[in-house]
Amino acid sequence: MDKVVKTETIKKYARKEKDTGSTEVQVALLTGRINQLTGHMASNRGDNATQRGLMKLVGQRRRLLAYLSREDVSRYNALIARLGLRK
Repeated sequence: MDKVVKTETIKKYARKEKDTGSTEVQVALLTGRINQLTGHMASNRGDNATQRGLMKLVGQRRRLLAYLSREDVSRYNALIARLGLRK
């Protein structure tokens, strides 16, 4: 993920100006990275190090989404709808 895409993602999912650490932003950035690594894994089946990193990112995103669903269900539902995640 290059700097321009990352900046656009942060602006799109930020809850307020200069928000880079909210749960929504973190999940959106993780989702972008997961999508990128999923494409890499499709053409590089034997890349076990990347596969392990991908699984770690998926677990981190899952934990953040679980936290968000406990804290604010409406924000959680809005986020998974915007990102196109199934849950």
